[in-house]
Amino acid sequence: MDYTTIRTETTDGVRSIWLARAEAYNTITPALRDELADAIDVANWDTDVHVILLRAEGPAFCAGYGLDWSTVAQAAESGGSTDTVEPKRVWDSVGDLRMIGTFVDTYMKLWYSSKPTIAAVNGWCIGGGTDMVLCADLIIAADDAVFGYPPSRVWGTPTTAMWVYRMGLENAKRYLLTGDEISADEAARIGLILETVPAGDLQDHAHAFATRMAQVPTNQLVMLKLLCNQTVENMGLSSSRTLGSLFDGIARHTQEGLDFVSRAQEVGFRDAVRERDDPFGDYGSGPRSRRHEH
Repeated sequence: MDYTTIRTETTDGVRSIWLARAEAYNTITPALRDELADAIDVANWDTDVHVILLRAEGPAFCAGYGLDWSTVAQAAESGGSTDTVEPKRVWDSVGDLRMIGTFVDTYMKLWYSSKPTIAAVNGWCIGGGTDMVLCADLIIAADDAVFGYPPSRVWGTPTTAMWVYRMGLENAKRYLLTGDEISADEAARIGLILETVPAGDLQDHAHAFATRMAQVPTNQLVMLKLLCNQTVENMGLSSSRTLGSLFDGIARHTQEGLDFVSRAQEVGFRDAVRERDDPFGDYGSGPRSRRHEH
């Protein structure tokens, strides 16, 4: 596959997969979904690769789904004009689940990859970006990175449902029931990610860590990863993921979800998101230096 949204490179047994839509804050598109899935598969088949390192070009790791195409797609899904969200047919929950499942299946490739996956997160990692990155085995973040799931306020639920498994019940509820920002330091403190490092050191540090891991024989890495992941599987990850993906579709088709799409069609998705987040004073509606310390 000729990639247009990602790029790859291999050094010292580490396959780096770079999200390469810097100008669009690496927002998720169908093309990125398909290319990332292919790149992970290729890395798993390559015997020279021991570890997969997910990285991102530009000022943000991933600012979620590209709301320009996804809100338009929802507005048009009933077969009507993209200028209206008045449905001509009843919403097909099964069809919606299959659609979002194509994205979830790609993110879960990081989890089910036979080889360890590490993510190096810089800048924003929010919304659908967290659905993706929380499937990595380990997450290292720049100290100025920001995590969060603002669509929990309207128009979404976490599809891969990794929040409780990574940081526990109370913290998952605290952040999902508000959609609040999570600073990198707070994310490390509550166990959402492994650690933070100074922003200027992120890429070198993450690659050095991945290289250290890549010295272990691949068969050992595969067995140890399976051993750890099996605990989460036994806790019900598959059921949580299915429910999260189904609820995501429901959230997008509540009256509030349809109103959000309609508003995005009227004023543009950036202004619609800003209106959603203004009452909370965070993400794009607050100072970039704002941090929640709870």
